Amino acid sequence: MSVEKIIADWKKKSFKPVYWLEGEEEYFIDKVIEFAEHHILNESEASFNLSVFYGKDANWADVVNACSRYPMFAERQVVLLKEAQQMRDIEKLESYIENPLSSTVFVVSYKEKKLDARKKFAKLVKEKGVLISTKKMYEREVPQWTQELIQSKGLTITQKGLALLVDHIGNDLVRIENEIDKLSVNLGKRTIISEDDIEQYIGVSKDYNVFELQSALAAKDLARSIRIIQYFEANPKAAPIQLVLPSLYSFFSKVFMVFGAGTSDEKSVAAAIGVNPYFMKDYMQAAKLYTYPGVEKALLLLHTYNLKSVGVGSTGTEDASLLKEMIVKMIG
Repeated sequence: MSVEKIIADWKKKSFKPVYWLEGEEEYFIDKVIEFAEHHILNESEASFNLSVFYGKDANWADVVNACSRYPMFAERQVVLLKEAQQMRDIEKLESYIENPLSSTVFVVSYKEKKLDARKKFAKLVKEKGVLISTKKMYEREVPQWTQELIQSKGLTITQKGLALLVDHIGNDLVRIENEIDKLSVNLGKRTIISEDDIEQYIGVSKDYNVFELQSALAAKDLARSIRIIQYFEANPKAAPIQLVLPSLYSFFSKVFMVFGAGTSDEKSVAAAIGVNPYFMKDYMQAAKLYTYPGVEKALLLLHTYNLKSVGVGSTGTEDASLLKEMIVKMIG
């Protein structure tokens, strides 16, 4: 069962007695917890039938006692156990999970960890309730997810604006939604998010960012590449080297995959390497201008300068100087 399915079922008043939400991606866990806390019960029902515990401070017996009560003036009660990964003796909840009340909706948030699937407790949770294990979204999946989220809010976004937003934030889904909500407020009656909006309201320069650096390198435009790096140097928070190097490595890794795609059709290549067709121009241009040995050289340089950026083989060199030195070698 997915997080979306859980919430859809709850909207239809269909409930299981136990929901266990675990894993690395807190965004999806928080979505379920937020809905359970604020939308399963109405305000008057929640006064008597909503109990919230926090793992660090909660005693397992108190949680079991709360779950074992019957609801007052309502069909059901909701018991939330947040930050359950910090709770001592959590497996002692077994006594309740083995025989839960159908009138209690018990929701557990178990972040950054997973139950040991080999143990009896994990098997019991899966048998008696709903167990959802979340994991961090792959970077290649984030643009599509972000676009769908924007559409769900009645908005659209330009392709470049989407690239700027995702490249700037990465796969922090909580922050992506927060920034989209901020944009929504500032758009007023407009429904299209542009790269100008990203620049104005999120603070990402539409002309001086990692995405534009990739484009400049793809064209072997040394002067433009240097200007972008100089902007990074003057604005250290805009694109730290720890963000720039992985992004460039990802870009050239996909360029490398172009040679193995077995076709020159941009749409087919885009599907093969997992890139939006809108951006294929840069990948195809880089493959043409660098050729196979040049892309291989670029990847090796990126590996070398990643090590230098953490002090291996280079000490005291400014980040901007490392980037300039690397791209001169890359383009030259």
